[in-house]
Amino acid sequence: MNWDDESVPATRTGDRLVGTVADGEDQAVEAALRPKDLDEFIGQERVREQLDLVLKAARARGATADHVLLSGAPGLGKTTLSMIIAAEMGAPIRITSGPAIQHAGDLAAILSSLTEGEVLFLDEIHRMSRPAEEMLYMAMEDFRVDVIVGKGPGATAIPLELPPFTLVGATTRAGLLPPPLRDRFGFTGHMEFYSPAELQRVVHRSARLLDVELEDQGAAEIAGRSRGTPRIANRLLRRVRDYAQVKADGVITQEIAAQALQVYEVDGRGLDRLDRAVLTALLKLFGGGPVGLSTLAVAVGEERETVEEVAEPFLVREGLLARTPRGRVATPAAWAHLGLVPPQQGGGPGQRGLFGE
Repeated sequence: MNWDDESVPATRTGDRLVGTVADGEDQAVEAALRPKDLDEFIGQERVREQLDLVLKAARARGATADHVLLSGAPGLGKTTLSMIIAAEMGAPIRITSGPAIQHAGDLAAILSSLTEGEVLFLDEIHRMSRPAEEMLYMAMEDFRVDVIVGKGPGATAIPLELPPFTLVGATTRAGLLPPPLRDRFGFTGHMEFYSPAELQRVVHRSARLLDVELEDQGAAEIAGRSRGTPRIANRLLRRVRDYAQVKADGVITQEIAAQALQVYEVDGRGLDRLDRAVLTALLKLFGGGPVGLSTLAVAVGEERETVEEVAEPFLVREGLLARTPRGRVATPAAWAHLGLVPPQQGGGPGQRGLFGE
């Protein structure tokens, strides 16, 4: 995949170097880089400590672990933690996703084939269909499902007993989970974005596994542009490794990392071409706003959903853009980041009076 090809539509978030969606290459590399136990897992100290207590107590009782709900942005380690839960409990794991379960029968087929103690990882659990969701309530609480046979007045509900299992649900939007489902999880952990220091540890560990020579300053440069996300840090590391092998002696220094990420258009704060295009349009064309989302999307030549769901979350989190009832507004930090001077009050586009005064 050519990461620096600007012809690739930004709506395909997996094509962005700083995107949080894992494509085939990412998934293959992540499988090799995943930590195998909680001691090896970096970051998420509070969740890791609490989860360690839950798993140790379950092992001491000789019981299956409570159902676990993990929420947070993509790329923070929810899938990795689910695999660690299975490993710590000495149980197999089965992986599926909410969008793949569109009918209650789909879920019944999966649940009925589980073995005792098995871990079922359900990614994007908030996107599961409502009939399957209602079946899951009983399965989680009573380890039983009712399979409906027939239609109409002659339909019969056949109860099906299930072996005890552990459901690990992952979601990027915990607010979309209905309260009855959320309340059935014995443990809920929220995954936070990583600090630069934690990401440096992640990058150093990945560099060792990939047999890449990495200096501390080079790791700091990569971590600072990784948007608080280990998945992005590992992806940037691989691209910087390629640059170092072709353009240098293979050693990743601070200078080499900065040069490589400049080639891939990832700046010092982790903004890429799309992010800077949104900020540039907001500042230069509309004087910093306020401006409507649709107008801003047209100005950068992207779909409204792309700007709102792909670019804006990070810009808001970085304090470069604000969402207001009147529209999108740039912050002073956005002007400073692009090296521009804010217009005088009332002097910029979008701030003029009715007759242009």
